[in-house]
Amino acid sequence: MVMAADGQVTLGSTVMKHSAKKIRRLYNDKILAGFAGSTADAFSLFTRFESKLEQYGGNLGRSAVELAKDWRTVKLLRQLQALLIVADAKQMFLLSGDGDVIEPDAVRDSQTGEVDGLIATIGSGGSFALAAATALMENTPMSAREIVERSMKIAAEICIYSNQSVTIEELKAE
Repeated sequence: MVMAADGQVTLGSTVMKHSAKKIRRLYNDKILAGFAGSTADAFSLFTRFESKLEQYGGNLGRSAVELAKDWRTVKLLRQLQALLIVADAKQMFLLSGDGDVIEPDAVRDSQTGEVDGLIATIGSGGSFALAAATALMENTPMSAREIVERSMKIAAEICIYSNQSVTIEELKAE
């Protein structure tokens, strides 16, 4: 599992920071969580998500569902403006304040039909990175990390709200 995020933080049309860390390692470094949206809101969600992971013994799916339920039903949390992607070495979920818990479709190898990976994106440059990563997965023998690095570079070249100060985190399957 490879997750990446650019470092750009904007306020309106002004770049406020170039080197933000939008990815966190949680639950004894077994879970990755990344965000788009309000930084303070995301940090609040990271803290709450980490407590869900502790409560449910690191069960990513159950923790994601419980966070999304709280996010949607607790009045204070409903005001939080962020999106999260959470992942362990085998699965990934996109979470929103609307109660969404979306597990991305698997990408299959065109020759063998075997699962070749999962792709999900959030944030301003997400669609650009998704398009680039999909094309690279289908047409190159690049590793997951190489695909992530290249797709983030492409997104930063196209999207004015993305930059090339990229953080990449990787989890190996146990």
